[in-house]
Amino acid sequence: MVPRSPKTGNGAIVSRIAEHRDAMPVALSRIADHVISHPDTPVASTITELAEQAGSSPASVTRFCRWLGFAGYTQFRVAIATELGHLEADRAWRMDIGAEFEPSDTPEKVLRTLLNVHVRGLESTREGIDLDAVVEVAHAIAASHHVDIYGLGGSGGIAQELQRRLHRIGISAHAWSDVHDGLASAVLQDEHSVAIGVSSTGQTDETVQMLTQAAEVGAHTVAITHDDESWIATVADVSITTAAPIGYLRPDDMSVKHSQLLVVDLLYLLVAQQIFDSATKRLAATATAVSSHRRPRTPHARPQHTQEARR
Repeated sequence: MVPRSPKTGNGAIVSRIAEHRDAMPVALSRIADHVISHPDTPVASTITELAEQAGSSPASVTRFCRWLGFAGYTQFRVAIATELGHLEADRAWRMDIGAEFEPSDTPEKVLRTLLNVHVRGLESTREGIDLDAVVEVAHAIAASHHVDIYGLGGSGGIAQELQRRLHRIGISAHAWSDVHDGLASAVLQDEHSVAIGVSSTGQTDETVQMLTQAAEVGAHTVAITHDDESWIATVADVSITTAAPIGYLRPDDMSVKHSQLLVVDLLYLLVAQQIFDSATKRLAATATAVSSHRRPRTPHARPQHTQEARR
């Protein structure tokens, strides 16, 4: 199981890396050597840049961080930066907002850069997605008696969106963002159920707990995450990979959410194909049910507010 607290030891993080360097696998020791020689590299570099500089891979950098007890590269980099005293305003901006944006950028440049980031995230998801795995999950959902979906924070919103879509086409589904409620539901699942854990990093403890509980009682388990080597991916029967944050690993990158929504939409459509007749009847029924609450398309003149009415 992935450790969830840094290993203790004397001195700074770099000193601990040096102390434990000889016990590391070769791939990780190369990263250790680079960080020891250039301790501020993680503060100024993306995970991909650090991997290239160390002659390694982003996956190995992630394992290196976990070996030291950090949940991922973001937490490791923040810890290094804190120890080196590099969290001044510019560094903080780059870590929280991203290296793609500068405080002096014009609104037009911010919009253009933001669009590029989101498009790259969607294209990266499209290129890396395992369609066979998605089809397998869609078939399992269409044949299931119930679908449990787990997610916290931003991933909780993604879980709720998937639940709403599945529910509308007749799939019994619940989304859980509270670990107590989620565990209570997970333990009631069985081999006729599908349990889906949504976690961008794949390291959210509560989400992994809920998905693990569902797996223990026989549910078909699915992970939606950007890291197919993450904790949640290791406990799931099937892992669907979305795009990782681009550039600096921002904690709540909206481009990641859009990548997750792309996967959710794809799953929903593939499930709807499997149950086309019943899905179309339910879609029509639900559209009719709310139709009286929608305003007609014909525009009406806006009411004229008199000076007295405004008072």
